[in-house]
Amino acid sequence: MKTQELTYLTPENIEQFIQTALIEDVGEGDFSSLASVPADAERQARLIIKDDGILAGIDLARHIFRQVDADLTLDVKIEDGTKVKHGDIGLIVTGKAQSILKAERLVLNCMQRMSGIATYTDQINQRIAHTKAKLLDTRKTTPNFRMPEKWAVAIGGGVNHRFGLYDMIMLKDNHIAYAGGIEQAINKTLQFLQASDRKLRIEIETQNLDEVREVLRVGNIDVIMLDNMSVEDMTTAVGLIGGRFTTEASGGITLETIKEVAETGVNFISVGALTHSIKSLDISLKAID
Repeated sequence: MKTQELTYLTPENIEQFIQTALIEDVGEGDFSSLASVPADAERQARLIIKDDGILAGIDLARHIFRQVDADLTLDVKIEDGTKVKHGDIGLIVTGKAQSILKAERLVLNCMQRMSGIATYTDQINQRIAHTKAKLLDTRKTTPNFRMPEKWAVAIGGGVNHRFGLYDMIMLKDNHIAYAGGIEQAINKTLQFLQASDRKLRIEIETQNLDEVREVLRVGNIDVIMLDNMSVEDMTTAVGLIGGRFTTEASGGITLETIKEVAETGVNFISVGALTHSIKSLDISLKAID
């Protein structure tokens, strides 16, 4: 996945993320390093992979090391999206020892979690590769860490859904309940978009076949979500929709169940577990004597 395709990966967003994370971690200073390591010491460290999986976060690590100290140099051995195994070396960083130590934990925290997400995304994608269905992430992300998590999904071969509440209309069950029903929710949304001169795609959640039929009657949307439906009902719903609108399956879909969901013919499958229930890859940064 080329980062240029991910519109949220602007230099400004990346810099702001790193700056906020460094303020949280470093605060007034890395006093452990300042106290024990000579200020003029120049050293090297290698990034060691201790699990099998898909590596993610190398490009972000570049930004972190550069922002901590522009004089640090990196010898990158493995790029994002590459399958790795225990014992692989991801990169070697060279420069001021205090700077390497200052960046170490942020680099590892990001890369371990991002690599875990990319690895799980790849595992799920392998289960549905024989179908047309594409894997989507969700907004079930860690606060202030959404950018790296969605970036990792893309590295692992998934597709990013909306980034936030502002870049797409998604009418879920509570929106529909508060609006007074499916038809009212759609019509009020269309009126809002016209009045505010916004052009946003509209997705609406359905929980049964009657709701699918109601959405088909009203129309004027882009995507129909099939939420927590049985495989049989999803198959029927896809047939009813007949390609008029894009379809997305959602709700409790796991590595074990996704194959049969994909085989219903849906266009997309959203899986919150991509970002909220993953195991981080074991990665360490070790000093070279």
